[in-house]
Amino acid sequence: MSVSTAALDPSVCAPLPVLGQDVTVPLVTGGEVTYAALDYAASAPALQRVWDDVAAYAPYYGSVHRGAGYLSQLSTDLFENSRRTVAEFLGCRPEDQVVFTRSTTDSLNLLAAAIPANCQVFVYETEHHASLLPWRDAQVTYLNAPRTPGQAVETLERALADRDPYGPALVCVTGASNVTGELWPVRELAGAAHAHGARIVLDAAQLAPHHPVDIAELDVDWVAFSGHKLYAPFGSGVLAGRADWLQAAEPYLAGGGASRKVARRADGGVDVDWHTTAARHEAGSPNVIGVYSIASACKALTEAGFDNLVAREQELVSRVREGLAEVPEVQVLSLFGDDAPRVGVISFVVRGWNSSHFAAALSAEYGIGVRDGLFCAHPLVRTLLGSDPQDPGECGAPEAEPGERSLNAIRVSFGAGTPDEHIDRFLRAVTELVREGAQWKYRTEDGRCVPDRGEAAQV
Repeated sequence: MSVSTAALDPSVCAPLPVLGQDVTVPLVTGGEVTYAALDYAASAPALQRVWDDVAAYAPYYGSVHRGAGYLSQLSTDLFENSRRTVAEFLGCRPEDQVVFTRSTTDSLNLLAAAIPANCQVFVYETEHHASLLPWRDAQVTYLNAPRTPGQAVETLERALADRDPYGPALVCVTGASNVTGELWPVRELAGAAHAHGARIVLDAAQLAPHHPVDIAELDVDWVAFSGHKLYAPFGSGVLAGRADWLQAAEPYLAGGGASRKVARRADGGVDVDWHTTAARHEAGSPNVIGVYSIASACKALTEAGFDNLVAREQELVSRVREGLAEVPEVQVLSLFGDDAPRVGVISFVVRGWNSSHFAAALSAEYGIGVRDGLFCAHPLVRTLLGSDPQDPGECGAPEAEPGERSLNAIRVSFGAGTPDEHIDRFLRAVTELVREGAQWKYRTEDGRCVPDRGEAAQV
């Protein structure tokens, strides 16, 4: 997978309108500023188009699959049309299923519950915890962090060559790292998996919002992603791909909607005939608005021209990386090196700064929202920081005081809705904080670094 922008003009694609563009926040130093949301990798702001579509539908809200009334029929059509929209957005094959879930984490846990008995799972230690942890009932092989895309493929091929060749196997890999933003060689990994009789699931949580994802082209068996990273509101996700393992597995949740027929037996028990469609794993009343918001986001990104969105984001990536490179105290974290293609996700540490302290100062003094911590990818961040896997440090709960070294990093992330001014303000803030120090004093409170109200720093 590569990112090419040579024939594209980023200027033809302005930032897409998102909610919160005009929100102002107070500064600890006085006054207010328009909030700069640079934490897209955690949750991207909802597109205005998505919000407008949901608002237009809201008065017609009704139960799906269970009602004869007009609103129920309309909502059912909207729900199933959303499934078709997502399938088209992902380039699904005719036989693939699109199952709606709560999130990427939910999607991968669903798949983990559906894998055959004695399945061997191969997952890199570099994965987000959503990909790293669900495989509790499988035989899991954790692969060491590769330092090049080629090494990633070679590592997987060696591991697969040593597996039981007759049992089922599954490879789980990210499309774009939630820590470094680097793109992984998904198609090559899929080829290696299939050559050794294994299947592969793609965690596209960070890839789908930034780059086209085509299941057939990438030759993956499943794709998982979350709505709240794809410019849709919280609470919806997707697992799309091959149907056979999903059809053979017990329903992820047992209940209404997953069953076609339920009958009492003479012995007092219950016989259940489960659906073989996606409904098998969608028991209960579905999140219709969440599903519709995902479909709306898919349409909005497609209609905006994904190539131009990618081109503009790559221009922002270059600006951020070049700006950070001008500050010697800043170390950008990377697995594959400076030349690796990446999306708008960049993590770094600043020499002489606790990462939580730095992130707190960006927020309190500049109105910039970033993320600090281990980003729910603890093994990867510790590897990138050169620390022992047993060293202390938790996601979002730094143990060091302001000014002390921490085992956490700072992550800036952006995308289709990011204005140029937010990037400019961020780079200026990084430079000023490193050169001049914070204007305010900070303290640790409930595991977070916060401004000490009324305590300006002596500068």
